[in-house]
Amino acid sequence: MADEFSFRPYVAADEPAWNALVAASPNGTFLFDRGFMGYHADRFDDASLVIERRGRLAAVLPANRLGRRLESHGGLSYGGLVLADTLGQQATWDLLQALQRHCRAQGVSELLYKTVPSIYHRLPCEEDRWALWRCGAQLARRDALAVIGPTPAHWPASRRRAITRATRQRPELALGGHAGCPAEAVQDWSAFWVLLQRELQARHGSHPVHSADEIRLLAARFPAAISLQWARWSGELVGGLVLFETPTVVHLQYMAAADQGRRCAALDLLLEQAIARAQTAGKWFDFGHSNEHEGRELNPGLAFYKESFGASTVVHDHYLITC
Repeated sequence: MADEFSFRPYVAADEPAWNALVAASPNGTFLFDRGFMGYHADRFDDASLVIERRGRLAAVLPANRLGRRLESHGGLSYGGLVLADTLGQQATWDLLQALQRHCRAQGVSELLYKTVPSIYHRLPCEEDRWALWRCGAQLARRDALAVIGPTPAHWPASRRRAITRATRQRPELALGGHAGCPAEAVQDWSAFWVLLQRELQARHGSHPVHSADEIRLLAARFPAAISLQWARWSGELVGGLVLFETPTVVHLQYMAAADQGRRCAALDLLLEQAIARAQTAGKWFDFGHSNEHEGRELNPGLAFYKESFGASTVVHDHYLITC
């Protein structure tokens, strides 16, 4: 019997239909929009798939090719199948089996499948995890996300003391933020990126995934979803947060503080505001993971900091499928 699902490579003419599916998907976020994926297109061999069922668009798979491996997608935090609608358990299993056959026919020997963490789903949509197990997929990586639920809760005493201490210094401390405002965004993004790069290099020997030009571009393309929240001491930028917002989650993408920002607990105040706003909107707050070396090790200090705000754990799984 012929496959119920058909696959073809993504082409530029598919962009409007692709983006419309992502916007309406039960498990899609703006990270799968081609306007977001396009900012680093030169770094990846795009091998994204458009998937039809009985002649109608059923799903898309953001993906890139690395030799005989297909990844979903190397430039995104999470991935996997982005669905037009929940398919049900049997149809999702049928789809995964059909995807394996398609990959084999294209010379792909394995598929690295990053799931979309459950808190990002607008509707329960974990049929792919069951289907992955049925298809013999092996768990390749598991990250531990530190998250705070959408229901307001009491702040831990340690954080309450820090926030109280910071609030007393308000005459010199100003908080603010914007989401892609053209006039002031260039200065604020640039100043924060200098601070972020300096702090990441000094404390972790690392650098931001995005350049300053890239984050400004993305914030301009997605002004409702990407924002910079800042803290100034006597007019000088001393801390900030970069937030990525989806229909169900506010995700902390970056945070950094200068010495003065740490002394006045600027990040505590910014995080308190961001978490409160997320909960007012009925959304989760996702600090992200504190894992290193493909999820096998934990940065205990970073994990403790996030948990001190009352965060607990949701896991994010990556699976390897033999094709």
